[in-house]
Amino acid sequence: MAGMITVQRVKELVQAGHMETIAVRRHLHAHPELSFQEHETGQYVAERLREQGIEVRTGIAGTGVIGVVQGAGPGRTFCLRADIDALPIQEAEGLPFRSLHAGVMHACGHDAHTAMVLAAGKILQELRQEWNGTVLLLFQPGEEKIPGGASLVLKEGALKDPVPAGIVGQHVTPELETGKVGFHAGPFMASSDELYVSVKGKGGHAAQPEKLVDPILIAAHLLIALKHEFEAWRKDRPLVLGFGRVIADGATNVVPDEVKIAGTLRTFDEDLRAELHEWLPRRAGEICTEHGGMCDVEVRRGYPVVVNDPALTERIRGAAAEFLGAEHVVDMPRRMGSEDFAFYTQVMPGCFFRLGTGNPKKGPAPGLHTPTFNIAEEAMAIGTGVMVWGALREMGV
Repeated sequence: MAGMITVQRVKELVQAGHMETIAVRRHLHAHPELSFQEHETGQYVAERLREQGIEVRTGIAGTGVIGVVQGAGPGRTFCLRADIDALPIQEAEGLPFRSLHAGVMHACGHDAHTAMVLAAGKILQELRQEWNGTVLLLFQPGEEKIPGGASLVLKEGALKDPVPAGIVGQHVTPELETGKVGFHAGPFMASSDELYVSVKGKGGHAAQPEKLVDPILIAAHLLIALKHEFEAWRKDRPLVLGFGRVIADGATNVVPDEVKIAGTLRTFDEDLRAELHEWLPRRAGEICTEHGGMCDVEVRRGYPVVVNDPALTERIRGAAAEFLGAEHVVDMPRRMGSEDFAFYTQVMPGCFFRLGTGNPKKGPAPGLHTPTFNIAEEAMAIGTGVMVWGALREMGV
């Protein structure tokens, strides 16, 4: 059986199913669902798998699905992962297949990720008599929301029967040209934690500042002091402390009793991450006390660092070079963005790569998590093919 499957044959199968992949992606794009609410999405995925004769497991981490593609005989088990949730974003006008659900949009490419793994599964199923082993097709819910669907998939043991020897995921990337894929071995994407701070003082009439302990001024001092002191922790390391939400619900002449602040902490060093989890609440409390107030700080632990297994990443990178040509495979820098794929890389060899979906000739593409985000759909043939060929190589083809 080994050696009967060629790159050219896989390319022909990818192209033969490409219009169907586009149709699947557009259906998913028009029917987005938020994290852990992907009921219709899960049902749709399960139906597509069953149409191909693929064994289906449902209810994974609530709304997720696993398809089990069995080869001709026993062998390695490998996993291809897609995320299926959308974001709470109102999509801009323009696309004929734009979201039909107000305030919900596939603005991060999960519709394409899902369509590509479905397409890869169909091809692997068609070729199943020519390779040995098992390929799991994981359609995971809740990537965009803590605690992350990946953590729940692992917690409930959904990948223990059988245990994969490795897992691969991909992410569309508008900054990378369509036709190219990018790899990075080792720590690739940062950990991410959510910060929630409540600064408390004594509010009242803004015309009587002498009677107040102004939480707005305290919050201002807190933000500036934390950002300044945080620089001592950086020491030229990739590290982020950012705040994106400040709510002081007063009025022109009313100072509130409380200011709420929310932010993010990101790093590539798990030991440093633990130190900062201890430092931030303590230092914030000290700063607020110095200015006559107090604060409560919650550090909500999010996703760990995505660490791409060097050996697996080298093999998948090699498979991508075989499939696309080495000139289409590039090195990617580390990214401060985060991904719950990180949980898989803590317990099994993982490789998370980037799929180029941009077109430099048309100028900068709309970014991820924006109302105008879209992809060059021809890129899905690239992502599908790399996943199929990578899986087959892991199966010994």
